[in-house]
Amino acid sequence: MIRPTLGRVGIAAAALALPLGLAAMPAQAAEMATVSVLHAIPEGSGADVVDVFANGDLLIDNFTPGTLETVEVPAGTYDLAVFGDGQTPDDAEPVLIAEAVEVPGGVNATVTANLDADGAPALNVFVNDISALAAGESRLIVRHIAAAPAVDVLADDAVIFADVTNPNEGVVVVPAGDYEASVNLAGTDTTVLGPAPVMLEEGTVTIAYAWGSAADENLALATQVITDLSTGPEGVPAGGGSTTQLPIWALGLAALGAAAVVGAGARMAAARI
Repeated sequence: MIRPTLGRVGIAAAALALPLGLAAMPAQAAEMATVSVLHAIPEGSGADVVDVFANGDLLIDNFTPGTLETVEVPAGTYDLAVFGDGQTPDDAEPVLIAEAVEVPGGVNATVTANLDADGAPALNVFVNDISALAAGESRLIVRHIAAAPAVDVLADDAVIFADVTNPNEGVVVVPAGDYEASVNLAGTDTTVLGPAPVMLEEGTVTIAYAWGSAADENLALATQVITDLSTGPEGVPAGGGSTTQLPIWALGLAALGAAAVVGAGARMAAARI
């Protein structure tokens, strides 16, 4: 059964919702949080190599476009800032900033540095849904952090995400397996990507990020995979993930891509299944 949702909420609401999914986690695990950071500002946009700071301390050094880094941090409130390579809070102004971001213990979140609808740099925070999946299920999350128009995302010719726009994400739980994916311009039969095969593994969350700029013809895809979410005797949601960068023609091959723009400022989107 396919259960798609589209979500957009504020930081406070997302933070309040998070503990509901953490009740089954050991107390000691809840003291830490898993945070991934995706550099999704295209090369040549003024942020080719950056350093990421949290509360004034260096978190990620020499960060380049299309890469994703995952770290564990203590639960708490963080001021996040992105600086040009080699710059620090003591000698420069940040390129991007997100203040007072709540990171509860046990949460899995992804911070993206990307372009907004107007092509300006933006910093966004997404909460990753790592709630347990039933046997045989897989979760797909599609996020758009690119300057690109709204689209519909289809699986096996059925629309699962309609009119995906700034700054929404789509979340769907499906039986694990092979699908034929395609992306149409919103409300039309005009296919811009696919159809192409995609495989979603059991007990995993696959997160697809469309990033870059349609106008500059540098759209690309980054994917993040979170594993070990199946229910069972040893089933405890795990964090982390991986990322790959692909050209725009390969979007449909890697995951169900979409084309919405994540807007300016720092926002946190909570997945709801």
